[in-house]
Amino acid sequence: MKKVSVIMGSTSDWEVMKKACLILEEFGVSYTRDAISAHRTPDKLDEIIFNAEKHGCKVIIAGAGGAAHLPGVIASKTILPIIGVPIMSKLSGLDSLLSIVQMPSGIPVATMAIDGAKNAALYAISILALEDEDINKKLIAYRKSQAQKVIDNNKLVI
Repeated sequence: MKKVSVIMGSTSDWEVMKKACLILEEFGVSYTRDAISAHRTPDKLDEIIFNAEKHGCKVIIAGAGGAAHLPGVIASKTILPIIGVPIMSKLSGLDSLLSIVQMPSGIPVATMAIDGAKNAALYAISILALEDEDINKKLIAYRKSQAQKVIDNNKLVI
């Protein structure tokens, strides 16, 4: 079972979205990845969403730049949690961020920072950790490791 579906608006988004995939792999979380246009290939997007639901996917991470409608379109077609990643674009990514964060009431999309694919994966992992004890333990260890790195990097040598 693929627990997370990573969907991007185009293959040019891969440089950002691969950061999400690397984190999912670090945690041993299975995933699928697709590049698909919400506007030019809506039937194919419907098929990807249907297959994600059919195969037990728990969370969808959707990255898009420019108009960035992909996360919202996906959210309108499923009740799975959607995590939107605005991708840097012509207007510094602000256009992407605003497109994703301003979803109408009733169709929520959790929105990360511009190019925030790593945090999107960690957010998906925290959702999965609610029901998966192994993932929960890995996330706790990851957070402790992060804290220790901060402590180690801030030690003064006199």
